[in-house]
Amino acid sequence: MPRTPADSQPPSAATGGKLYKSQGETVHIGFILLNNYSMIAFANAVETLRMANYISRRSLYRWTAVAPDQSSAVASNGLAVHGLGDLAELAQCDIVFVCGGINIRQETNDAVRRLLRQCMANGTVMGALCTGSFALASAGLLDGYRCAIHWENLAAISEEFPKVRFAPEVFIIDRDRFTCSGGTAPLHLMLHLIRDRHGAKLVRDISEQFIVERLRADNDRQRIPQPECIGPGYQHLTDAAEIMAVNIEDPLPLAELASAVGLSLRQLERLFHRYFSINPAQYYLNLRLRRAQELLTHSSQPIMQVTVACGFQSSSHFCKAYRSLFGHAPSEERRRQVTDAAARPVPPRKRRANLVRVA
Repeated sequence: MPRTPADSQPPSAATGGKLYKSQGETVHIGFILLNNYSMIAFANAVETLRMANYISRRSLYRWTAVAPDQSSAVASNGLAVHGLGDLAELAQCDIVFVCGGINIRQETNDAVRRLLRQCMANGTVMGALCTGSFALASAGLLDGYRCAIHWENLAAISEEFPKVRFAPEVFIIDRDRFTCSGGTAPLHLMLHLIRDRHGAKLVRDISEQFIVERLRADNDRQRIPQPECIGPGYQHLTDAAEIMAVNIEDPLPLAELASAVGLSLRQLERLFHRYFSINPAQYYLNLRLRRAQELLTHSSQPIMQVTVACGFQSSSHFCKAYRSLFGHAPSEERRRQVTDAAARPVPPRKRRANLVRVA
């Protein structure tokens, strides 16, 4: 039988994420900003905490941002955070989030791993924003946990850390690990934590201030693998696309896929033509090739291993299909990855940057 999306998502061992402090105590949250971190992820987290304080007129939360080398932390947009705290302050934090962004593999070094392990040794709840989950996994702090990471990195990191149960949700709270994807996901994670601690009314008031129409749940998926569309059969189409996404290495026969979603093969073909203007076989092939591109870009797996992981029986078929979709060979994709890594920005202490003050 085909694997379904539910099969690939083990249930969380615990949810809720309550910190064992009285509601009158201020929760101290630390942010470790890796070089090239995502400014939008960090800002969404901090601004949500600030708004909780502003609306409640109480110091419900305070925060400390640090850089591993204690210099200015430069985001991927070139802005640097001014007013960073000392690394020693992390020992006083109730939760520590590591915030990543682009080039996360290069920015996660031995010093970062030692820092994260020290935080955990202090009994701190550990978390990650955007690609920060890579840093936690690299430090061995996510083994046996479910966690979230930005969808662009999901396939590659799942292959690299088999002891970690990566899942496509927007955010995940599993015992003492709080992880989320990028963009606005940290806002929803913080709102979830605030609601758990201070109630739904405060969360509604914060959402109104930020013009957030819907609080995303912890089981919301990051990404639907097809554009929004309305019409008969849409749910069948969504189900088919999601089953394809979890059966990449061993692609299903289309007749079996159609049966799994309760359609005939002909009905399935009509739906794909109506909404995507391609047949399901081509959609499935493109999905596998895009997964291959993620692995080539965000992992160091050999090209032959990527070929097998994406369900291709021969390297020649894989190369031909890859070139047809992307206009260049898989080997060229890997060369671009190496070139981009070599050309990444110099460390923040050696370059000028605009400064953003942390209140």
